[in-house]
Amino acid sequence: MDVRQGGCLCGAVRYAVEGPLAPVQLCHCHQCRKAQGSAFGANIPVATANFRLTEGEDALREFRASPGKRRVFCGACGSPLFSQRDDAPEALRLRVGTLDNDSGLSVGFQIHVGSRASWAPRDDSPAFPGPAPD
Repeated sequence: MDVRQGGCLCGAVRYAVEGPLAPVQLCHCHQCRKAQGSAFGANIPVATANFRLTEGEDALREFRASPGKRRVFCGACGSPLFSQRDDAPEALRLRVGTLDNDSGLSVGFQIHVGSRASWAPRDDSPAFPGPAPD
């Protein structure tokens, strides 16, 4: 089975993700831009059953910018690791930049492009002005 490793910048938190990964989803909403300190959030949906912390559970902190959604990060270095909705505990949104090796991944689509930063790069991946369609 395919297993990928990842973790935070300082190395206090480490994790493993089993199985194939979905295409990367780029979110241009204001909250994701603020939370990532970048032009967009780069996320991959992962089944909670396929994600396990291997080190540093005690270093994890969370912030709730929206009701019912927690953003989890390393309390030592501040690296954002994943977010998770209270009403969907079976899944999380892994921050792609925390993977040790992102080879083979590609962008599947972009959302909230109506909020895109004026300085953000443009490409030809599918893009939607608001949330992704169902």
